Amino acid sequence: MSLEKLRRIDETKLEVPVDYKQGMRVPGIIYADSTLEKELEIQAIEQVANVATLPGIIKASLAMPDIHAGYGFTIGGVAAFDLKEGIISPGGVGYDINCGVRLLRSNLTKQEVFPRIKDLVEVLYNEIPAGVGSKGKIRLSPDDERRLLTKGAQWAIENGFGEALDLERIESRGMIEGADPSIISSKAYERGRSQQGTLGSGNHFLEIQYVDEIYDENAANSLGLFVGQITVMIHTGSRGFGHQVCTDFLEVMERATGKYRIELYDKELACAPFNSPEAQDYLAAMRAAANYAWANRQCIMHWTREAFMKILNLSPRSLGMSLIYDVAHNIAKIEEHTVRGTKKKLIVHRKGATRAFPPGHPELPEIYRHLGQPVLIPGDMGRASFVLLGTEKAMEETFGSTCHGAGRLMSRHQAIKKAKGRAIWREMEDKGIIVRSAGRGTLAEEMSEAYKDISDVVEVVHKAGISKKVARLRPMGVVKG
Repeated sequence: MSLEKLRRIDETKLEVPVDYKQGMRVPGIIYADSTLEKELEIQAIEQVANVATLPGIIKASLAMPDIHAGYGFTIGGVAAFDLKEGIISPGGVGYDINCGVRLLRSNLTKQEVFPRIKDLVEVLYNEIPAGVGSKGKIRLSPDDERRLLTKGAQWAIENGFGEALDLERIESRGMIEGADPSIISSKAYERGRSQQGTLGSGNHFLEIQYVDEIYDENAANSLGLFVGQITVMIHTGSRGFGHQVCTDFLEVMERATGKYRIELYDKELACAPFNSPEAQDYLAAMRAAANYAWANRQCIMHWTREAFMKILNLSPRSLGMSLIYDVAHNIAKIEEHTVRGTKKKLIVHRKGATRAFPPGHPELPEIYRHLGQPVLIPGDMGRASFVLLGTEKAMEETFGSTCHGAGRLMSRHQAIKKAKGRAIWREMEDKGIIVRSAGRGTLAEEMSEAYKDISDVVEVVHKAGISKKVARLRPMGVVKG
């Protein structure tokens, strides 16, 4: 199979035709312009085609411009399935269930914070545990953990980590109903008990940024953003808990695939019919992991506020640090979409993709209903991140979805090899970005060259109309795992 079989639909979209691979029920659609097309991996295109063979898939197997090969589905993959004929697949959600991003605004400016940026980064690194297997300051009893799994961010707020107002600015108000703590394995409980309130490793980060460009003044004003303003972005998920849930249910789904005689073109797409006990159990466990992740980001946000107040000697009012929004990247949700003119409930898998719901959508908080959903797209630690808004076109074309980040160009091994002999932290400091990390290896894996240029990725979704640019944020200080 090769790139020659793809067909360009327009300047932002490529089609993987149904004859690309035997068994495809629908075409694949990859959002990529001529620049990003050159960076497409054959394996990722194959995965888009493989997803298109799954039972009950609706309209198309979609991939966002940050596409790169993942487990089963591509990272950047979106697929919606019929609730009667369709399936649910852990490969369409990923190991880091509800890995996501939240963005905080403040009353501070770049000029005010720059002289203290090293101190801030150091305190944040010490206050928020990061790195592989990091353990947090929160110790959960078994009862606490079960409550957390059903209440999500609300559990964190009830335990003093934040304010009730925060819930209005989190996707699904920081909690999905239908989580069932009773079906979670003891190993998942064990892994989750000490990791609540931790950043983790890999591409997870906490970043102090400033707004350096605004594209839509009215939208920026509605979000409370202005040029030169300090913002903070938090990117993490459900940690070892979510990883274990995924691991446990991949085994369940592998057995279910045989039991229900589902023909797979890739064993990593192990799945079960949506209405089967196996699929419903996975959904209930996935929701518990999603709630764990929302609580996790809520706790980290609380400590971030405290660190800023401590270092800068500010009152909460003077700091003015509040949540703009929190979005999930790796999740499957039951949503209502229009299919061939009829409203229909579907199970939408987003893996390395985020919602981009339009103005007026009933699932948006009241404060943003006139505006559309805030979309948060982090880049690599050396370039930029973007704030966008969801659109009606996204609902029509991508089940209300858009990209979630820059997307890797190199494997972690390739990046480490390329960084050999280099001091990445020094290169970052020369750019005016202070970085603190649990290890040199992480900085090598996460260097800018390992990723696509976020500006190219965001330009594609903006031009395609599936989300529209509001503001660009530049990094000043980064805490990595």
